[in-house]
Amino acid sequence: MAGCTYKWSDVSQKQIVVLGGGTGTHKTNSGLKKLPDVTIRCIVSMSDDGGSTGELRVELGVLPPGDVRQNLVALSDAEELFLKVFNERVKSNGRLNGH
Repeated sequence: MAGCTYKWSDVSQKQIVVLGGGTGTHKTNSGLKKLPDVTIRCIVSMSDDGGSTGELRVELGVLPPGDVRQNLVALSDAEELFLKVFNERVKSNGRLNGH
């Protein structure tokens, strides 16, 4: 599991913890971050095995980054910038090209 925090805690803020993975977690975080006076903590499951993230997991032997990447983008204050950076794909002549 990997954790991410939207903004630092403040005793006057509501504390919300989101658990999960996949599209639902990232969509939930995108909506929650718009609420005023809320601190969001997110625990993302690292068990994704589909699509590009599955290929990275098999080929490199690393935890699948897809769901964590989506949630980092969702919780970012600079969502457009993070989207561009994190959507960059591998350019190579090998199996990972385009992942």
